[in-house]
Order: sequence, then C-alpha cells, then structure tokens
Amino acid sequence: MPELPDVVVYVERLENRLAGRTLARLRLLNPFVLRSVSPPVASAEGREVLGLRRIGKRIVIELEGKLFLVLHLMIAGRLRWLARDKKPPGRISLAAFEFDDGTLIFTEAGTKRRASIHLVEGEAALAAMDPGGLEVLEAGPEEFATRLRQDRHTLKRALTDPHLFSGIGNAYSDEILHRAKLSPFAQTSTLSDDDAKRLFDATRSTLLEWTERLRKAAGADLPEKVTAFHEEMAVHGRYRKPCPVCGSPVQRIVYADNETNYCARCQTGGKILADRALSRLLKASWPRSIDELE
Repeated sequence: MPELPDVVVYVERLENRLAGRTLARLRLLNPFVLRSVSPPVASAEGREVLGLRRIGKRIVIELEGKLFLVLHLMIAGRLRWLARDKKPPGRISLAAFEFDDGTLIFTEAGTKRRASIHLVEGEAALAAMDPGGLEVLEAGPEEFATRLRQDRHTLKRALTDPHLFSGIGNAYSDEILHRAKLSPFAQTSTLSDDDAKRLFDATRSTLLEWTERLRKAAGADLPEKVTAFHEEMAVHGRYRKPCPVCGSPVQRIVYADNETNYCARCQTGGKILADRALSRLLKASWPRSIDELE
C-alpha cells in the first residue's frame, strides 16, 4: 500500500499538474469505486482545482465550492496521466478525471476492489475522514513518545495504527524499526525514554529519506513504481537477503496478507521471533537464534 513518502510525491506531482485547472468531467468506469452518496458526482464537474493535500494515506483534490475528492489507493490503486487522445486501460480502470489537456486515470490491479473515491462537502466532512494519526514530521519527540505510549501495543502495531501515527504502513515501519535497532514485538509500555527518542529520530529520517528518493525517481512525472518493495530497502521484502548493517540473513513473520521483516542481530539480540504457523509446524526444530540458523 502506498505510504506517506509515496502519497507525498503523488500530491506534489498532482499539484503541479492540476492546480488551477478545471475538472471538465468525472467518469466512473467502475461504479463500486465511489463510496459516498451525497453530494452527487456531477456536482464536481466544471469546478476549478484549488489544490492537493494528504490525509494519512489518502490523496485529497480540493475543488472550488468547498468540495473535496478523497482518493484512497489501498494496496493496488495507482494514478496515471493520459493524453486526451489515449484510451484508459481496460479492466483495471476505475475512474477518469478529464481535464482540457489530458485525463487522470485511477486504476487498480487484481480482482479485489479496495481502492475508493469519496466526494465530500466542507472542511468538517473532510476532517471526519481523518483517522487522527500524529504527523511525525510536524511533531516533536515528546509528543511522539506520548502518542507511542497511548495504548499498550507492540511497536509494529503502534507505528502502523492510523489513529496513532499518520501515513506509516507495513513497509516503512520495518525500515524504521531496523534503523532504530528495535524489535517489532517490543512493547510500547516498556520502551525507555532513550529508545523512544531513537525511534522518533529513525521515523523522521526514514520518511524524509524515502520521500526524497521517490521524488528523484519520479522526476516531473507521477510515480510509476509505487510498491512496498524497493531494492534499496534495508529489510522490508528482503527475506533471507543480507542485512546491510551486519550481513545476517533478514528474517520474517508472515500473518494474514502482511509480513514483518527484521534483522535478528540488529533488532532482537539474535533471537528468531516465532512465526505462528511455521514455528508450530517445526516445533523443536524451530531455530531459537540467528546463530542456530547460520
């Protein structure tokens, strides 16, 4: 799922392309992408785009008349810009935002339709869509630590909870925790002040670094490679590949549709964290430390 760095770059590039232009027509190519009822979609047509903004992992297109188009890409949603004479790709296209010089296409790969569009009116209605997570890049270490300890969670769960922190998901939480040298299963309630400060610094530096990387990769265009896996990442999506810090093979825990990647030497004192399915299957054969594994 696109996270804060991806969404920031999307917003910046869309701002450059759309601000000041009039949305001539909004075509829903898949009726299920629209998740709101009022106001009607037709009310967005003929209105000028005043600007773009981000709410968590959502992209907001602000139109004149206090109307807001809120796009959530979810896992497989993407945005593409097409010249006026080009047709949108067939089955994956969800919506077409038509302007005088081209069309913004909202696509979603796969068969699961999770991406969405909401059309809302007024700042209050828009604010109601905000989960309330802290914007770490706008906060200080004390505010971060307070929010971190607000509930009793693992660090992985806390960082990815949109009600606690804004825009951080599965991929960048792995990178943040690796940089902070903290276990994804460490409890927020037991974190020392030094650890909390180190996690704050790692969160800011990771998000800023990857936003800049993605800006450079996109250039002046909309991002093309919007994916959870980047070859330059330290641990996320790099199971069994060497950790760039210590060289030990990266480990993973698989659950539902997600996985957590970590380095046992750098983050857990050499301990291999139990994978609920695999560790139960292997039982006594399950390695307890990275030394046993190697």
